[in-house]
Amino acid sequence: KYSDHFKAQEFPEPEKFKPEHFLNENGKFKYSDHFKAFSAGKRVCVGEGLARMELFLFMAAILQHFNLKSLVDPKDIDLSPIAIGFAKIPPHYKLCVIPRSQV
Repeated sequence: KYSDHFKAQEFPEPEKFKPEHFLNENGKFKYSDHFKAFSAGKRVCVGEGLARMELFLFMAAILQHFNLKSLVDPKDIDLSPIAIGFAKIPPHYKLCVIPRSQV
């Protein structure tokens, strides 16, 4: 349930976006029983594998055909999520999408 992600003993500073909450010391996804309700049993998404594959192909095609350039210095980008109700979403970013030259 949603409140599981706000347990300070499992996730220090739960209000902050910290990917390391979900990664081990090698940067790989860390399995935790706190995620079980979201990815096991009857609640598992049957289309998750297909969705991941489609997302990979979509991003690969974008990166194959375009260069992406930030309009702001990456050091100046604020990664703090925006709270809307009970959801937290990433802030909007502006990118310059430049077609790669055909060789």
